[in-house]
Amino acid sequence: MPRRLLPCVTMAAALAAVPLTGSAQDSWPRQPVRFVVAFAPAGPADIIARLVAQRLTTSLGQSVVVENKPGAGGSIASAYVARADPDGYTLMVNTSSYAVNPYMQRNLGFDSAKDLTLAALVASSPNLIVTAPNLKAHTVKEVMADAKNGSYNYGTAGAGTTPHLTAEYLFKVLGKVPVTHIPFQGAGPALNAVMAGQTQLASVALPAAVELVKAGRVRGLAVTASERSSALPDVPTVAESGFPGFEDVTWVGIFAPSRTPNAILERINTEITRLQKDPDFLAKLSAAGFEPLGGSVAQAKDYLGKELVKWERVVKETGAQHP
Repeated sequence: MPRRLLPCVTMAAALAAVPLTGSAQDSWPRQPVRFVVAFAPAGPADIIARLVAQRLTTSLGQSVVVENKPGAGGSIASAYVARADPDGYTLMVNTSSYAVNPYMQRNLGFDSAKDLTLAALVASSPNLIVTAPNLKAHTVKEVMADAKNGSYNYGTAGAGTTPHLTAEYLFKVLGKVPVTHIPFQGAGPALNAVMAGQTQLASVALPAAVELVKAGRVRGLAVTASERSSALPDVPTVAESGFPGFEDVTWVGIFAPSRTPNAILERINTEITRLQKDPDFLAKLSAAGFEPLGGSVAQAKDYLGKELVKWERVVKETGAQHP
């Protein structure tokens, strides 16, 4: 599962040639903007949404309100925003699950290739597998050895999220052990289940679990980046744990209904590009375990197209299904 990240690029020259002509988009936004988050609070989409909303409220001169609408691996929010007016006032913050769900669910309620547009890539993070603090197994290999009896389960933010497929690929394809997937409506609930002893493991995007690992409330088992995360330097990579070359990330982006005027999409993209150059914003991303992504609206669309192709292959290879 190769990692493909876009370099941050300067949009000023390109955007200078884009005239903000027309009607409402000339002075967008004229009213509060709503960020519909595809997952429950405390997950990567929610963390990014709140970091971005706080700063855009200042730069746009209008409130940016965060509303969580979890369920179906992010597809409930996607279907909701796909039906919203394409005026820039209802946007969605979703993860790479958006590129997975078309191959996991038969009836999404929207066309993932046509009904929504990825306006900006904000950040990415490796995924992290954690265990309950009192679990006797301390390494991936030890977990796999214990899991051969079929008594292990793991929670995720939902079926069709990339942490779900990360765990499926690691345990079932590479390790060939029968772990049971328990989908939740966000990384926060999945982590709560580990802490409560309801599941042995959880597979989540790293930012959702950073503070819990530091506090000893869950134990970091392995991170899916090619190198250890500076946010959790004591947690080994999956590659270090006996599976060379294993690497996977979760990305977070801002989506709009597909008929949203291009001038508004470009404005959203420009604001995110500015944020990705702000030292304070970058420091907060890094502390949470994220790194910035970048690119124009056109590059974001191209990136999404490649992600759709990649995750179709991974879903077929793992045989993962939505419950």
